[in-house]
Amino acid sequence: MASAYSFDVTTGVDLQEVDNAVNQAQKESAQRYDFKDAKVLTIEFARTDGVIRLHTDHDMRMRALFDIVQSKLIKRGVPVKNLDVGEDVPAGNDTLKREIKLKQALDSETAKKVSPPSRTPSSRRSRRASRATRCASVGPTRTRCRTP
Repeated sequence: MASAYSFDVTTGVDLQEVDNAVNQAQKESAQRYDFKDAKVLTIEFARTDGVIRLHTDHDMRMRALFDIVQSKLIKRGVPVKNLDVGEDVPAGNDTLKREIKLKQALDSETAKKVSPPSRTPSSRRSRRASRATRCASVGPTRTRCRTP
């Protein structure tokens, strides 16, 4: 019975597409006018860790940089639901850092949410008992219940 109703959940990110998207974001951020006088502006992709690191000098630039990276990932077909976006962390010289982790597999909590609960015999009996009585609304104030 379980084999008839099973399904596969795939979570994973094509790391080559992420690398291409990060390279495109680096090129675009180098050309944009609002990043022209930025003291610090880096986008790094650590392929082994599955982490994208953003580093810039202002909150507005951090939001714009994240928007560029996210739009490039979407254009490359990378699902953005697999991104675990971290908080902005203050770094030295009034700069900000942000880490974006790529989810490569399901964690145990998410797997429990996806998998159906196991059925017990007591739950089957209560389901049969609830099916045994059928109620129908006859009028605005009356309800008629029947047992099959």
